[in-house]
Amino acid sequence: MNVAGFYDESISNGLGWRAVLFVSGCPHHCPGCHNKEAQSFEYGNKFNDCKKEEIIEKIKNNSILKGITISGGEPLCRENIKEVCNFIKDVKKVKKNFNVWCYSGYTLDELVERHDPDTMDCLNEIDVLVDGEFKQDLKDPNLKFRGSSNQRILDVKQSLENHKCIEMNI
Repeated sequence: MNVAGFYDESISNGLGWRAVLFVSGCPHHCPGCHNKEAQSFEYGNKFNDCKKEEIIEKIKNNSILKGITISGGEPLCRENIKEVCNFIKDVKKVKKNFNVWCYSGYTLDELVERHDPDTMDCLNEIDVLVDGEFKQDLKDPNLKFRGSSNQRILDVKQSLENHKCIEMNI
């Protein structure tokens, strides 16, 4: 997996102060994508152990952070999901109750319908999923934490527990 970028601190990629990891590679190629260069799986830098440890150390030493957001590219594509999940688990080892947001062009239903252990393992580590492809014709700059009105902000744990998508009121 390659990393397209990392923010030490952000308040625009989820609730509260968060670190943000942008992974490279996306199969969706949404017209109007705000992170077009990250669609290539070759873009950015290799997410090797050294890079991973460097990022986790920054997160560990930042007391104002309340969570991490994983974005992209597409973090939940089959090519990235295992490393994304392992990264989230490693972060939670140093920040026990760290809140995890994830942006995905896949809907929660599409992810669950994979019937894939790696996907379910990763979903169980995520608190909030902003799901659905960006749709340029549904773009709305007034929406919080999403680009188009088809995208939902979901409580993943509640959604999985109740076997239906539970949107958050943000």
